[in-house]
Amino acid sequence: MDEQRQLILDQFTRQAVPFSQMHARDDVEIHQLLIRTAGITSEDDVLDVACGPGLVACEVAKVARSVTGVDLTPAMIEQAKSRQQSLGLANLTWAVGDAQPLPFADGTFSRVVTRYSFHHFADVKGVFAEMVRVCKPAGRVTICDVFTTSPEQAVAYDRLEKFRDPSHTHALQIAELESLFVGLKDARREFYQYPVNVDELLSRSFPGPGGADAFRRTVEADIGVNEIGIRATRDGGLAFAFPVVIVSGVK
Repeated sequence: MDEQRQLILDQFTRQAVPFSQMHARDDVEIHQLLIRTAGITSEDDVLDVACGPGLVACEVAKVARSVTGVDLTPAMIEQAKSRQQSLGLANLTWAVGDAQPLPFADGTFSRVVTRYSFHHFADVKGVFAEMVRVCKPAGRVTICDVFTTSPEQAVAYDRLEKFRDPSHTHALQIAELESLFVGLKDARREFYQYPVNVDELLSRSFPGPGGADAFRRTVEADIGVNEIGIRATRDGGLAFAFPVVIVSGVK
C-alpha cells in the first residue's frame, strides 16, 4: 500500500467515530442540496465513493432505489453499517475497497457521488476516471468537496489543513475541479459554507506534534484577511467556514 493510502487508513481509522458524530448533525439542507444537484430519484442505483461512516449514503437511500457505499477504511464501513441499522434502511450495501480502481464493473450505477474526499486523493484524475467508468451512459457523476479560487489560496489552504490532517493532499481550485468534467454534459455547480468551531474540530482530529497549535495560529492570523478563504472569526470562539462546492455532470 502506498504512503497516501496508509495515511488515509491511519487518520480515518482513528476518526471513524468522531467524524461520524461531527457530521451526524449536518443540516438536512446540505444533504438535500447534494441529492438535488446529483439528480437522484427513486429510479437510481447510486454509488457513494469514499463513503466514510455512511452519512451521505443513508440520506440518499431514503430517496434512491439502491445505494452502495465503498470506503478504504474498514472502521468507517462498520460505522456505516451501524448507522444503516439504526435508521432501518434496507436498500444499502457496503464494500471495503479503494477508489482507484473501484471494485465494480463498467456502467453499474446511474449516479456516482462522493463528498469531502477529493482533497485526500493523490491522483484525482485517476479517481474521477474510475467514477465515470462505473457510471452508466447518461448517468450523472458528482463531486462535493472543499475548494480554493487561486494557486496562492490553494497553497495557504493546503498548509493549514495539513497541520490538522496529515492525510490532506490538495484542495482543488474551481478551475481544476471543472477541468475534470470536460467532456461531460449538463454541468451543474452549487456552493455552501460549512461552519466549524476550531476547538471542537481539533477535538475530533488527530494532528501530528505541534499541528493543533499551528492550526489555531494560522486561523487566527487569517481573521480579517481571508487569504485562505475560510472567513475566520472570533465570534463565539475561534471559528471558520469550510468553502464547499458541488460539481456535477452527465456522462
